[in-house]
Amino acid sequence: MLNNKVVIITGAANGIGKEAVKGFANQGAKVALIDLDMAALEKVAQEFNLQKGNYLLLPADVTIEEQVEQYVQKTKDTFGKIDVFFNNAGVEGVISLITEYPAKALDSIVNVNIKGIFYGLKHVLRLMAEQKSGSIINTSSIGGLRGMPCTSAYCASKYAIIGLTKCAALEFAGSGVRVNAICPAMVNTRMMRSIEAGMNSDDPDAAKDQYTNMIPVGRYAEPDDIIQSVLFLASEKASFITGAVLAVDGGLTA
Repeated sequence: MLNNKVVIITGAANGIGKEAVKGFANQGAKVALIDLDMAALEKVAQEFNLQKGNYLLLPADVTIEEQVEQYVQKTKDTFGKIDVFFNNAGVEGVISLITEYPAKALDSIVNVNIKGIFYGLKHVLRLMAEQKSGSIINTSSIGGLRGMPCTSAYCASKYAIIGLTKCAALEFAGSGVRVNAICPAMVNTRMMRSIEAGMNSDDPDAAKDQYTNMIPVGRYAEPDDIIQSVLFLASEKASFITGAVLAVDGGLTA
């Protein structure tokens, strides 16, 4: 159990991040929800009936370092510590050949998926190193383990997250801080609806069938499938695990 642990979750308004709010709250953790839109964060808090005093709603843009520093400090000031950081916010970009990839979409992916993860690590690691304890889980992807056509920028960013994870794990292993990454396969969320439509705008269901057929277990992951791995890595059960890259992919990369 993670009772009274303090957890920061980025990308908390949707998809995997939203499911993480539910998972950590159900285990008794205090949660700081980070996303762009306060209204969306309020909706999550209401949906899960989060208890007053056990959560913070902190609108922030993870691409702006000052806002990252602020959400970290606000969480520390409110709860006194940060035990777990689910460094999860990310974007999928567009579906396109490298030769046609829009510069604006590339910049967005670099800013959110690389800089956002980096800034989060930078400011949370400082605090956890002072505490001499903490667990960080970065969200990468199977796109950080293998190439996938027409998702070059996304894959590049997810490979970068694995590099950041390993460097941070080595730098702070002696400080009592663990840093790991998860690599989900296709998850039944809005992001996959966007990717499916990008791959086949005339028949997104056909794209979904194609992706499903790639997965040995024969289905997409549900968000909770991913969060169970996050909860494990956040817990003391994973006390000897750092620098790991966990594929949560139904056998896709086997």
